[in-house]
Amino acid sequence: MGHQLKIINIVIMIAALSILPGCWDQTGLDKKVFVIGLGMDKSEESGKIEITYLISNAETGTTQAAGAIQETGIQTITIRASDLISIRNTANAVIAREISYDLLQVIVVSEELAREKDFIRFIYNASKDREIKRNAFLMVSKEKAADFLANNKPTMLTRPHKFYENMMRRGIETGLIPDSQLHHFFRITEEDANLFLGMYVTTEIKMDKEKFRVNENDALAGEMKFEGKTNNAEFLGAAVFLEGQMIGTFSGVENRIVMLINKAFETTDILSVYPDPFMEGYQMAIRLKKLKDSDVHLDLSKQSPKIRVTLPLVAEVMSDPGMKNPAESKEKIDKIRRYLENEIADQVNGVVKKTQEEYKAEPFGWSLYARKEFRTLKEYMAFDWMKTYPRMDVEVDVELRFGEFGRQPKIPTYEGIRD
Repeated sequence: MGHQLKIINIVIMIAALSILPGCWDQTGLDKKVFVIGLGMDKSEESGKIEITYLISNAETGTTQAAGAIQETGIQTITIRASDLISIRNTANAVIAREISYDLLQVIVVSEELAREKDFIRFIYNASKDREIKRNAFLMVSKEKAADFLANNKPTMLTRPHKFYENMMRRGIETGLIPDSQLHHFFRITEEDANLFLGMYVTTEIKMDKEKFRVNENDALAGEMKFEGKTNNAEFLGAAVFLEGQMIGTFSGVENRIVMLINKAFETTDILSVYPDPFMEGYQMAIRLKKLKDSDVHLDLSKQSPKIRVTLPLVAEVMSDPGMKNPAESKEKIDKIRRYLENEIADQVNGVVKKTQEEYKAEPFGWSLYARKEFRTLKEYMAFDWMKTYPRMDVEVDVELRFGEFGRQPKIPTYEGIRD
């Protein structure tokens, strides 16, 4: 009996060893290239688009093989195709390795194509391909997507996947670009009630010195000027989509306002500037934080539906260029609070007005609040949010409280130093 049991155990161990490796369907790095960015441009041929691959060679920079060091690390190829799926086999006519989407982070669409009604026909192919992750980001480039991917040459982060990863993460944290993941695009497009915001990017920098900007106010990608050697790509502002088609843009500041109001987005480090109420011609640096979601109240029962929103913010005054020490008295604190509340409220209501009059839809997520006001989905559909929103009475109030007034709240007065 014991001998038979030993034989059975040996047979089980041999069978287990035969399945443990599990590498029969694996492909080595020397047989793969990784698509980091995918570009989409309008084609002259009807029913087709031009697709660009930004390809990274995973072996470059490794010591596994001496020959790998001599291989090209990054390359781009552009192929005319009818969809995003079949092109991978077509590309193997010029690429001698398996093409993988495992590291695909960005899908870049030219503004020309994004403004076409048929754009939605091509982008929805991405929902069919299991290897295109839904957390990939959608970008809109001012120029052709192929040119953006080819011209973007980071100076500090030579690995392109790290460059895109860091630029997008930091841009979303500061609110200068939206969180434009693919699953947001599909969800909002199918809701048919809201605007979707995609990242706006470019490598075409305007050199008009008369329009030189020193901050992001009213600026889009390509309008912010820098001196010195740095990345030649700008990520700033948002492309506005309605029903899957681009219809306009938001500046960096306008995008920040949307992200502050919409509870679906998180911003963690917003630094902006506002005119100093105590000294004309100077600006204060203000850090804004959203500690909780906006308070939204809707009255949809009347002939003129109303939306009332309260946006609670915490402000930290980081600079005092007028050297008036606003934290030294309650009167000065009250003055600067009222001033900032009015300034921010004016900016917010200006964006709301733009969505009502120009875009005829909203990106703030208020339609989700509106659904709760109706007993059935049929009643909500009869209300027709898209048709009703442009004529609604909307008002946003800002409730501001102060955090710190800088690390050193009191400094000598300008007159005290100069006298």
